[in-house]
Amino acid sequence: MAEMFIGGEFVRAEGERFPVVDPATEEVVDTVPLAGPEEVDLAVRNAHEAFQSWSATPAARRGDILLRAAQHVHHHLEELAHSLTREQGKPLRESRLEIRRFVETLVHYAGLGRNLRGGYVPNLDEGTYGLVLKRPMGVVAAIVPWNFPTTLLGNKLGPALVAGNTVVAKPAETTPLTALRIAQLLREGGLPAGVFNVITGIGPVAGEALVRHPLVRKVAFTGSTEVGKRIMALAAGGVKRVTLELGGSDPMIVCDDADLDAAAGAASVGRFFNCGQACVAVKRLYVFESVAEQFLEKLLARVRRLRVGPGLEEGVHLGPLHMQRQRERIEQQVQDALDRGARLLAGGRRPEEPRLQRGFFYEPTVLLDPDPHSRVAQEEVFGPVLPVWRVHDLEEALERANDSPYGLGSSIWTRSLERASLAAERLEAGYTWVNSVNRIYDELPFGGVKQSGFGKEHGLEALDYYMETKSVVVRALEGGSG
Repeated sequence: MAEMFIGGEFVRAEGERFPVVDPATEEVVDTVPLAGPEEVDLAVRNAHEAFQSWSATPAARRGDILLRAAQHVHHHLEELAHSLTREQGKPLRESRLEIRRFVETLVHYAGLGRNLRGGYVPNLDEGTYGLVLKRPMGVVAAIVPWNFPTTLLGNKLGPALVAGNTVVAKPAETTPLTALRIAQLLREGGLPAGVFNVITGIGPVAGEALVRHPLVRKVAFTGSTEVGKRIMALAAGGVKRVTLELGGSDPMIVCDDADLDAAAGAASVGRFFNCGQACVAVKRLYVFESVAEQFLEKLLARVRRLRVGPGLEEGVHLGPLHMQRQRERIEQQVQDALDRGARLLAGGRRPEEPRLQRGFFYEPTVLLDPDPHSRVAQEEVFGPVLPVWRVHDLEEALERANDSPYGLGSSIWTRSLERASLAAERLEAGYTWVNSVNRIYDELPFGGVKQSGFGKEHGLEALDYYMETKSVVVRALEGGSG
C-alpha cells in the first residue's frame, strides 16, 4: 500500500483509503490514504520547518541540488513511465515523454538558480539609493490534476524550489502513485527532507485544508475553471498568492494557403495526444471552405490510422479515457452535437473489439459543422473528439475562435505573414502557435486569459510568481564609519 511522503519519508496514515484504478483494465493498482486536516497540517509544518534552511541556501546551491535530484529521477524513467501508464492510462510512449518533460523542466529551473537577482536604483535622492530584493514566499501548495500528473507538477516544483520555497503537493486522488515515487527519488537524489512533500486525498477535504492552511503562502493550481474559482475564494481569506491554469477550448485555424499535410498532422496530434485529455489541445478547428474537403481527407486518413488500446501495448496511439464518468460526458457531448445536426466523419462510439470491452476506451471522433450552440462548441471537450467548422475567411474564423469563455491556447496555419500577425494580435489566448504543433516551451511564459486562469508558468516570468518583491531605501549618513 502506498503512503504519503512527508518530511523526507513515507508516513503511514490510519483511516479510509482510496483505490487507484487502471483505466485500461478497471483493476485496482494500489490504494492511498485519504488525508484529512491533521495529515495536511503535518505536511505543511514539515515544509515550513524545512523552509528556514532551504531559503537560506544560496540560490546557485539550490539549483545544483535540484539538478542532481532531477538526474536521479531520470535514471528511473522506465519504472516511472510504467507507473504513470498504469494509473493514468496513456500509452507508454507518452508516459516516457511526460517523465522526460518533468526532468527537463526541473533541469531548466535548476540552471536559472545562478541568475536570480534583484535590482539597484541609484540617486533616489541626495545620498540615497534603492535596492529591489527578491525573496521566497514560504510554503507553496501545488494542486495537480490527473491528465498530466508529473509535467504539471514539474511546472510548479521547478520555479518554486529554485526560488527558495518549499512545497506540499496534492496530486489528483486517481493519479498519486508516480508523484509519490518521484518525491522519494528526489529525496534520494539529495533534496533535503521536508522541502517537497506529497499528500493524497480528495479536493474538498485535503485540497481545501491545504489551501486554507495559515502557513501556506502561495497556491499553484491546474484544473477545471469551476474548481479554480473555488480555490480563488478560499485563498482570498488568507490573501494568498494564486496561480491558476484552468480549462481551455483552443481554436485552430487552417487558411487556404496553409501546408495542409502539416496542418492535418498537427490537428491529429493536437487533438488526440493523451486521448484528447489536455488543457492545451486543439478542441475547435476552423478551416477555410475552399480547402475544407482536401484538408478533411488528409485529417481523416491520419485519424483512421490511430490505434486504440491499453497503454502498455506497443504500437498504441490512444489509451483509454481516464475515468468512466469522463467517457460518459464525452458520449453526451457527441450525442448532443449529432442531435443538433452535426455530421459524424469518424468514430463516435466505443470500440467493438472484445478485448476493449473493459476499460474506458472511445474511438477518435471527428464531427463536421456542429451547431454553434451545441455542447462541443460551448463547453470544454476533454476527450478524443474534434469538431470542425467550415468558414469563409480569416475574419469569420477569428470571430468564432474568440467566441468562447476560454483563452488558453490557439493556433493558425498560413503562409501569409500578414495573416499570422493578425491572428497573433487578435486571438484571445495566452499562447498562439503559427504553423507549429501545440508544444509548450520552458523558455516561454505560459498561462491563460479570460476563464482559462491567470499567472504564468514556464519562462523567467514563472519565477516572479514564487517570489516576493521588497524595496529597500538606503541613505548614507554623514560621518558614518567605513
